[in-house]
Amino acid sequence: MTVKRPSLSQMRAMADRFNMSLSDDELRQFSEIMEPYIQSYDRLDALPDYLPEVRYPRSPGYRPSPSENPLNAWYYKTNIKGAMDGPLRDKKIVLKDTVCLAGVPMMNGSSIMEGYTPEIDATIVTRILDAGAIIVGKSHCENLCLSGGSHTNATGPVHNPWKHGYMAGGSSSGSAALVASGEVDMAIAGDQGGSIRIPSSNCGVYGMKATHGLVPYTGIMPVEQTIDHVGPITSNVADNALFLEVLAGEDGLDPRQYAPKVYRYTEALDRGCNGLRIGILKEGFGRPESEADVDAKVREAAERFARLGAIVSEISLPEHNLAGDAWVAITVEGLQDHMMHGNCGGTNYEGLYLPSMIDHFGNWRSRADELSHSLKTCMFIGEFFQTQYRGRFYGKAQNLMRLVRTKYKEMFRKFDLLLVPTLPMKAQKIPAPDASLMEYVTRAFEMVGNTSAFNSGHFPAMSIPCGLSEGLPIGMMLVADDYCEMTIYQAAHAFEQSGDWRTF
Repeated sequence: MTVKRPSLSQMRAMADRFNMSLSDDELRQFSEIMEPYIQSYDRLDALPDYLPEVRYPRSPGYRPSPSENPLNAWYYKTNIKGAMDGPLRDKKIVLKDTVCLAGVPMMNGSSIMEGYTPEIDATIVTRILDAGAIIVGKSHCENLCLSGGSHTNATGPVHNPWKHGYMAGGSSSGSAALVASGEVDMAIAGDQGGSIRIPSSNCGVYGMKATHGLVPYTGIMPVEQTIDHVGPITSNVADNALFLEVLAGEDGLDPRQYAPKVYRYTEALDRGCNGLRIGILKEGFGRPESEADVDAKVREAAERFARLGAIVSEISLPEHNLAGDAWVAITVEGLQDHMMHGNCGGTNYEGLYLPSMIDHFGNWRSRADELSHSLKTCMFIGEFFQTQYRGRFYGKAQNLMRLVRTKYKEMFRKFDLLLVPTLPMKAQKIPAPDASLMEYVTRAFEMVGNTSAFNSGHFPAMSIPCGLSEGLPIGMMLVADDYCEMTIYQAAHAFEQSGDWRTF
């Protein structure tokens, strides 16, 4: 078995890209020099990929009909049973369709990925099945995850279970909608700019984006390694804490993990919040895109914490907005390098690579017109700043995030938790099929002002439903220091037990 050798025209094209002035004779000489090294690729090609074993039997499942899928939240339905017993015994769990589930099709919301079937289970899939759960399917998500709305999936929009025709939130739109509608007990979601917390807020459920790297991302289609997160969405706090116990911890394969600290999160329940110091983050309110009813409901939630015994005061951290600006540069330039040019595999790290996914997604270049308008926007920005400014702003943004993290950590020495609206607005209407390009892209990114800061900042953050307005849920976000998920669960559970949030 041999790999292809570069032709003279291919050598010429590469030399032109490198801005090298070489004659045809010189290019032929380089080809001869390269030959023994290319033979290493021949030997690699002859070997099988070294991939994890798939341990639980399953069938591919099926794609549900519209009558079974009124919210368009399902991609595939399955019935994959795990161990006979465990902490998640008989819990019905759906996976965001970025998560590899061996033998079950995966499209990540994109026509380009449709037709791909992974041959491995993600690390978290094995952990879920080992814990006795039943994986009942894959949920629709936004097109390659580049939207906080729920209107970019190639099969059509995902609807909010509280109000048809409104956003479920993205990018983990189907996961939140299926939990909120009661079709599943728990869901896996992913989060690069808020994609666990945004749909949780829109759908009135509980979504935890844990500290970066606490939950292994191995076997999940990435966007950018320094902002990739995966975590649980549930209908109550206790289930969320239990689910995170199953998911958290090192797997030895994910470069995002750096000695994560793991706890028994269910032990945080029923502790109450008396004496907890909660800072209401001023910069999270009154934003240009904020809705007054959202701000008011979240401030009422803060007052409820005070009645429960927490010490609540308003604080200011101007760097919160800087974190959002840094997130833009990190996301658009990082995704262009890692996700697009790197075909969702990239280089320069040790970990699990999935060559079949790299091969399949690499076909995007011949089908680029099918990419969503929101992704195209990010690609244009990322490519421009990478080529015109040589990546300096990506580097500067990462450097400035060290400053921002220092400022947040100063706050965490004074406060146990920060409190902000998860989103500055309620779920918006799904754009019409003939919506303008401007409206389409605006609806994809208008809501990330508070959530994205904690992707680039890496701190744990959870969306908790705190009221309704105009028939739509509103979420507040609690944020803690690195690996302090226990504190978030302690406060979230106390708030949940204080009454029915739908009546707040």
